[in-house]
Amino acid sequence: MQRISLTQFLIEQQRAGRTTADLRLLIEVVARAVKAISVNVSKGALAGVLGEAGSDNVQGEAQKKLDVIANEILIQANEWGGHLAGMASEEVEDVRPIPREFPKGGYLLLFDPLDGSSNIDVNISVGTIFSVLRCPEGCVEPVEADFLQAGREQVAAGYALYGPSTQLILTVGDGVHGFTLDREMGSFVYTHPFMTVPVDTQEFAINASNARFWEAPIKRYVSEMQEGKNGPRGRDFNMRWVASMVADVHRILTRGGVFMYPVDDKCRAQGGKLRLMYEANPMAMIVEQAGGAATTGHERIMDIQPHKLHQRVPVILGSRNEVERVSRYHAEA
Repeated sequence: MQRISLTQFLIEQQRAGRTTADLRLLIEVVARAVKAISVNVSKGALAGVLGEAGSDNVQGEAQKKLDVIANEILIQANEWGGHLAGMASEEVEDVRPIPREFPKGGYLLLFDPLDGSSNIDVNISVGTIFSVLRCPEGCVEPVEADFLQAGREQVAAGYALYGPSTQLILTVGDGVHGFTLDREMGSFVYTHPFMTVPVDTQEFAINASNARFWEAPIKRYVSEMQEGKNGPRGRDFNMRWVASMVADVHRILTRGGVFMYPVDDKCRAQGGKLRLMYEANPMAMIVEQAGGAATTGHERIMDIQPHKLHQRVPVILGSRNEVERVSRYHAEA
């Protein structure tokens, strides 16, 4: 059986009119950056990349060395190719312009260079998340306002998972497709066509240590799941929590589940914990394209009109029937 490469897949998408040549090349550049990040992640202590970087990001969080390395790899890989008008990173406060010596393209790239980086030092899976938007027509030097587009305007979204194997999960608006890095060949191979999220599930993912801070709808929902066969749901559920959004969402995409990082008393002043532009929107697009649903509990994530680059929101996504149940509990409350 012939193995289809990421490049071949993207060319076929372009021929079918689902992507442009520039978008295809942009995704290939991101994929090359992912391979470079994968090498650094896999070396770990051998390359001296573990531990704190001694700096904080724009969120006020301590950066790991690999946070900084992954951010630089993505910037350097993408700034000269001529496909982008600008970039924005979760790790940096301001929009990253394309240097004047390089040509500019018609797309905007947003990324979380290393999601779940708190897990790096204990050798648990981490990942990279990215989102692609069109640059507004006539815009030459994009500013923050040009990036503030609702998630439904995304033309592509994806993530890389650095686990036992490195996988790249991608959507260009025609389903969700998975690729696995062949380390010997140095290329991504199409291994998971049209990934789908089952509509029902018996697994949920949430940080239970925050239970005392949750709002009533989340407390109700989790309590019912914990009661299992003896409760109103009449069946048992399992809880899974990796504390790496990429890893938790990948599990849901593979076998179903619901992921929740709701607003609570700890993060209410910030609006939530996860970042709309770098995490919630791209993951919402992927999950919806796979047949799942993504909401804040009150509204569809991809319908939110952003008001700032590093905006935070509550996130509930995964198997459609469970997400709809959580939304219903919020409405009833």
